[in-house]
Amino acid sequence: MSAPTYDAIIIGSGAGGAATALPLVRAGRRVLMLERGEFLPRDGSTLDVHRVVERGAFLAGEPWRDADGRRFEPQEHYNVGGKTKWYGAALFRFDPREFAADPSYGCPAWPISLADLEPYYAEAESLLGVREFRAEPGLEWIIGRLRRSSPAWQAAPMPMGLSSDIAFHPEEAAHFDGFASVRGLKGEVESRFLPLLRQWEQFELLSGVEASALLGDPREPRRVRGVQTNDGRQWWAREVVLAAGALHSPRLLERYLAQSGLAAGLPVSAAVGRNLKMHVLTAMVTFSSRPMDDLLRKTLVLTHPDHPHSSVQPLGFDAELIATLIPRWVPRFAARALARRAYGFFLQTEDSSAAENRVFERGDGGGLERVMDYRLSRLTAAAREHRSFTKTLSRSFWRAGLPSVSRRMDLSGTAHACGTLAAGTDPRRSVVDAQGRVHGLEGLYVADGSVLTRISRVNPALTIYAWGLRLGAHLAR
Repeated sequence: MSAPTYDAIIIGSGAGGAATALPLVRAGRRVLMLERGEFLPRDGSTLDVHRVVERGAFLAGEPWRDADGRRFEPQEHYNVGGKTKWYGAALFRFDPREFAADPSYGCPAWPISLADLEPYYAEAESLLGVREFRAEPGLEWIIGRLRRSSPAWQAAPMPMGLSSDIAFHPEEAAHFDGFASVRGLKGEVESRFLPLLRQWEQFELLSGVEASALLGDPREPRRVRGVQTNDGRQWWAREVVLAAGALHSPRLLERYLAQSGLAAGLPVSAAVGRNLKMHVLTAMVTFSSRPMDDLLRKTLVLTHPDHPHSSVQPLGFDAELIATLIPRWVPRFAARALARRAYGFFLQTEDSSAAENRVFERGDGGGLERVMDYRLSRLTAAAREHRSFTKTLSRSFWRAGLPSVSRRMDLSGTAHACGTLAAGTDPRRSVVDAQGRVHGLEGLYVADGSVLTRISRVNPALTIYAWGLRLGAHLAR
């Protein structure tokens, strides 16, 4: 085994990985970041609806199997910056109660509180340029009608990681939600974190290099010391940080536990890959009697007191994009005409923890098969609330004179995948401790959304950034 060349190796360049790297390099630590993807092009293709949505040109295209053995391809991206390049820039803090246990809903408690993350939330918001935008006329009109007919609905400004002058770039403003910015107008890793990291000579980023295995100390396999990449090279460090995402980090850990012989001896091995959470998601389109000319659209979040685990946010979709949500049996000319008078909304409900919902690999020398075993039927409370929540919003829209149609998102929608290396105090039911270290192992930490014990009713990105900043500060000390 070679002597450590780096203080830390970080696998993945998304929110958690980049946030962990920043405090480390600022403290003078030498950091290597490995990213299997490359930099995205800046030729405008990442804003092109046909290429991004209809062709899926930037998706990973990796085959997986579901619980019934059916083949599907999750909507995963491999590129520098990870999902932060594609996300819709909604950057919420979790509510204090979303760190606590909710036994009736099937949610365990985090091993930390909101107070532990608060300074890192504030730092992440500053780094990402989080701000609020005024609701535009079309959305104000819709929400006004909705609340007059159903006063229980509550609207609040949405914290957004968008440049204050994005409206001066209409192509970007109309295509930030689910698209990668060309001008760097979103608060994400490449525009906000990489410029800071690259100021330090002790930071090194290798793109187009996939981590294929974790490497342990030959004399003590409970001590993780390095990473092997798919080109056969080996990299050594004092600490290794998994930040490849909730579908990929657990598979690297699962391989290591199996190959090192630790799978049978470490209690934590039974929890690896389990408790997969992705939000229960529905897209809803509502139609009005007037044209909708709003540009950003995604400026308010809606909640309802009868559905405490759920929220609604407008989609940042213009008419061209909304037309792709209208059922295919509607003629395309009619779909486009309807879309010009429509608004899209995204309904999401927190899915609770179920150990049976998991990701893992199976196979032999003929090749490994990726499996995502996730069934909403295992989450009775979440399924019930989401059905009721969807009906409540639909009825409220119809009552307001705004007819709507909806479509549940299927298993391929993995944008919010979390929980598969959950944080906790019990190594039989969680994978990492309150500091992000894998139970029973030395030198191995987790920085991505895998650690989220609960996913909350809002988008998880800001919490992943905050966790990463906290982990980086801990390792730097």
